[in-house]
Amino acid sequence: MVAAFMQYPFDLFRKEIIESLRPILDSLGYMDEIRLETPPSPEMGDLSFACFPLSKIVKKPPSDVAKDIANKVSPKEWIDHTDASGGYVNFFINVERLVSHTIDVILMQDKTYGSLEKKQKKVIVEHTSANPNGPLHVGRARNPILGDTLVRIYRYTGYDVESQFYVDDLGKQVAILAWGVKNIKPETLPKTDRDKPDHLLVRFYQQAYKLMSENKEVAKEINEIVKLCERGDEETIRMVRDAFEPALQGIKQSLAELDIHFDRFVPESQFVKDKSVDEVVEALKKTEYTGKEDGAWYIDLKPFGVSGRNTKFFFTRSDGTTLYATRDVAYHLWKAKHADILINVLGEDHKLEAKQVEIALKLIGAKTIPKAVFYSFVTLPGGKMSTRRGRVVYLDDLIDEAVARAFEEVKKRRGNELTEEKIKHIAKLVGLGSIRYNILKIQPEKDIVFKWEDALNFEGYSAPFIQYAHARASSILRKMPSPGKVDVKPLTHQQEIALVKLLARFPDVIKEACGNNRPNLIANYLYDLAAQFNQFYRDCPVIKAENKKLRDARLALVQATSITLRNGLYLLGISAPEEM
Repeated sequence: MVAAFMQYPFDLFRKEIIESLRPILDSLGYMDEIRLETPPSPEMGDLSFACFPLSKIVKKPPSDVAKDIANKVSPKEWIDHTDASGGYVNFFINVERLVSHTIDVILMQDKTYGSLEKKQKKVIVEHTSANPNGPLHVGRARNPILGDTLVRIYRYTGYDVESQFYVDDLGKQVAILAWGVKNIKPETLPKTDRDKPDHLLVRFYQQAYKLMSENKEVAKEINEIVKLCERGDEETIRMVRDAFEPALQGIKQSLAELDIHFDRFVPESQFVKDKSVDEVVEALKKTEYTGKEDGAWYIDLKPFGVSGRNTKFFFTRSDGTTLYATRDVAYHLWKAKHADILINVLGEDHKLEAKQVEIALKLIGAKTIPKAVFYSFVTLPGGKMSTRRGRVVYLDDLIDEAVARAFEEVKKRRGNELTEEKIKHIAKLVGLGSIRYNILKIQPEKDIVFKWEDALNFEGYSAPFIQYAHARASSILRKMPSPGKVDVKPLTHQQEIALVKLLARFPDVIKEACGNNRPNLIANYLYDLAAQFNQFYRDCPVIKAENKKLRDARLALVQATSITLRNGLYLLGISAPEEM
């Protein structure tokens, strides 16, 4: 993706710093890897090296060590100058070279700017995997949005990626639904506002759950369905699948609205049918940490640091049937045969189960252990959402509301200029973008309390703010297209330099977001980029620039910004409108 002659500016800058530091550090006895940091403020440099570990070796204060090193580093192709401050050696980039190279590489790479070289590794990202017993609600919407964004980021960084939805077709939730579909008359159920299969079916689930809680016979019949499925009874599994398949189709329709799609749906029953879960059970029985209680087999988790009430991981029941986590182990062994890296997007309530699976995989010698990306749930101001109790905001309702509110906003601003069809088109892009960005801008493990006013905020820290910056850039380029490769030496204004530096950091942000599974880094970056573009636009006239040379250089900078905003929004699964 990235040709050797067009490496990214900060990669070349970083390489030159390391080459300059290596002989100096070697002479001081420091043989460790050279780690460079980004200073908290541009005035403190563009990259820095911390001298604190080195001060222990040379027995001098970090500030003195930093000064000694800074004095020994000469300006080069990319290093403009250095200084020492508070134990850090600060490196300042050659601005003229940065501006020229950054704009060149962005305009040349266009849709691939920010992408990394192809890697010979496959990644499986498992996400969503919701019980197909009704519509997705907002409380669970974080999973598919986070998972799909990670799929996009891993692909952009050069991995071969497959997205998977693990279908729980053996569990109690689908058994409750199947019993309800078989035994409850549709006319006895409350009406639904949507003629959509998942919304129609959730009524059967909710009523069956209520009856199960009140009637022991119903509970017994549902438990029998679960047992037959876990034993691999083909007829029962087929009956359950026929019941939940329309709900799964409804979930897929909802996710498609947010441009979320899957490469593969993997049924849990596969690992019962092919007997691979039986192989897992036999392997686990042979470990030194295995015990038996009332006929049920378990692993003692205490030696692995698990404490409290859940120190026993039961991998079979007393009747010999397996549990969800046991089948999950078989699933991960199967995934490991098809990929080098396994990423699981999981709610924070799955931490114990993820730990159980991880320990079991290690005990039976699995070479590939999944990396879990945990997220906190989206809650309502009044507390958690619950499908079984009917206390939810469904994702479909959120989508409709977001698009409707976006329509009103666009109509208010531009109703006299645009056709209704155009307003609807823009409203859909803005409304859906608002949903995804509102989820992604927060670090996965931090809570989100869902509020309409936050989700659909059209000012400030939101998707519309970034989309509008892209639309503004597009508007400028429609009036006067960028001339392409031009002399960019006239770009010397502080707002121009600040904008170029942000553009140049885009590949580093993507790399860090991928390495730490943190899409919020890209969301935050795009907000900063949009804000800086607005400052540039305010202080640096483009079409009415002082002369043609400056105008052409600024047009090239506008085009580079437009490309970067579009590519970044794509990674978040958000459209980049050319008009708003």
